[in-house]
Amino acid sequence: MTTSKQYAATTVGSDAERLVRLSEQLHANPETAWEEHSSSRWVAESLEEAGFTVTPAYLGLETAFLATFGNGPFRLGLCAEYDALPGLGHACGHNLISAITVGAARALAPLADAAGLTIEVYGTPAEEGGGGKIELLERGAFAGLDLAMMAHPAPVDVAEAEPFAVSHSHVEYRGKAAHAAAYPEQGVNAADAFTIAQVAIGLLRQQLPPTVRVHGVMTNGGEAPNAIPARTEGRWYVRAESLAQLAETEEKVWRCFEAGALATGAKLTVEPESKPYAEFRTFAPALAAYRRNAEEIGRVFDPGTPARRMNRASTDMGNVSQVVNAIHPYVGINSGTALNHQPEFAAHCVGGDAEKAILDAATALAWTALDVAEEATAR
Repeated sequence: MTTSKQYAATTVGSDAERLVRLSEQLHANPETAWEEHSSSRWVAESLEEAGFTVTPAYLGLETAFLATFGNGPFRLGLCAEYDALPGLGHACGHNLISAITVGAARALAPLADAAGLTIEVYGTPAEEGGGGKIELLERGAFAGLDLAMMAHPAPVDVAEAEPFAVSHSHVEYRGKAAHAAAYPEQGVNAADAFTIAQVAIGLLRQQLPPTVRVHGVMTNGGEAPNAIPARTEGRWYVRAESLAQLAETEEKVWRCFEAGALATGAKLTVEPESKPYAEFRTFAPALAAYRRNAEEIGRVFDPGTPARRMNRASTDMGNVSQVVNAIHPYVGINSGTALNHQPEFAAHCVGGDAEKAILDAATALAWTALDVAEEATAR
């Protein structure tokens, strides 16, 4: 192990109390997409304390920030996520992501000059369906990075991200209200339109490839049982192996929603909630370095159990990977049968195993940055 790596590991260890405190603070105060005002500030402040220059409300997004340190030729981007899930809190462990990223950044800062690093920490809001990184990308963020990294909690350790591409849509039917007993023929039933669409999607699934997922929820099903529903709404996700397959699948899914409108006479509106999330393009040399470093610390990668499938979950980090070299490994928190997006998983995102994941992943990311930067300089 090099002296630089030893120093980074020591720094992460000395920061342990601070990193755990940040993680617990985020966990106890969950904020959903685009509302992460306190969360983004707390993460940014933990970097500012270490000498990073922080730009709040980065590129016009209120809950985004950029924190920079150093001026070396190798530009390293580390991504922090801190949005929670509605009703579930930090059931995807974004509190841990922020602590891991802060830990890696703070460990690398004293080494930046010697390692030739410019460290750029991106506070990225609204990963859970809002596409915060895509908004940042389109405003010029991440441009010119040599490497972008983050580590995501999961039940078990998995090195490579293989996420589905995904689209997020708001679906609305507008019909006509009427008394359900006295004047039912005068109504246009928006709830029936949704039912027809969901039945059609259920039948469509027989003809969809195994690399496709279609799922959603109705968020408004009407106002009263004795009134023909005049308006219904839902949120729908379509996932596929790639953006190209996603576009093909969406055409079929939207025809199912159109069938509901055609059968009932309701008016259909489909609006995207964000730009589509892309599949991931992994930078193999950095992934190999991360795997090697994580194993040196003592992490063990899952050999292929169902618990490893969190690496298929969609992420807007996929869009970043289409533009710059990137990795997105998963660090296990030993949650057993509790899986991401379950309240039981949120409970596991604090405590001993979660704390160990913070320190291990922060160290592994810092070591990986040093390895990749050194290799780039040698070339």
